[in-house]
Amino acid sequence: MIPSLINGELSIIGRLVDASNATLLCELTTGDDQPFKVIYKPGAGERPLWDFPEGNLAGREVAAFQLSEDLGLSVIPETVLREGPFGIGSVQRWIEIDESIDLSTLASSTSPEIRDIAFLDILLNNTDRKFGHLLPLEDGRILGCDHGLTFHTEDKLRTVLWQFANEPITPQEEKSLRTLGETLDPERYIGLISEEEFAAFLMRAERLLSTGLFPMPSEDWPAVPWPPF
Repeated sequence: MIPSLINGELSIIGRLVDASNATLLCELTTGDDQPFKVIYKPGAGERPLWDFPEGNLAGREVAAFQLSEDLGLSVIPETVLREGPFGIGSVQRWIEIDESIDLSTLASSTSPEIRDIAFLDILLNNTDRKFGHLLPLEDGRILGCDHGLTFHTEDKLRTVLWQFANEPITPQEEKSLRTLGETLDPERYIGLISEEEFAAFLMRAERLLSTGLFPMPSEDWPAVPWPPF
């Protein structure tokens, strides 16, 4: 059984210095289980952004994980909101990646795993899908991380995964969109994103279902994050 992220003691063992906000590598000790690594992003360590409300990026990380699970995609490592050494923040299970994989080559592929992430990003309105936010595992799975800049009410999709633009959605993607009302529990998103942001997400899902096509890059908003890594 995989130990839970909710309980146990967080001990800081390092920091990811390339991250824009405080991103701490921790060991989580739970009862008799062996300590395991997690990423802890305290709300207190978030730098203010002009276009996102202050102090709630951690909640968006958790909401993104929940949506990935609700859609049956499971492309985001387990993520929870909990107390830590510097207060409330997101805690995400650490993922060991296959470092032999070139991320820019991976991001340009049309594999089903990459498509799942691109599909999820549309619904999340992910404004920061970089090459370095892809996590290739040795078993062939591909996960995504860093979902703090998501769920904005305005269209802000900014990603390195544009290879599916204007392509029709698949039958499975259509089914996922049509059954959202059955798979989603709105109460699970309360306190993570606002009611307006949740409503905007539902509108994006309806629009994607209505058009039946992956969106094209916007002419009014940068299509790729900078730097792309």
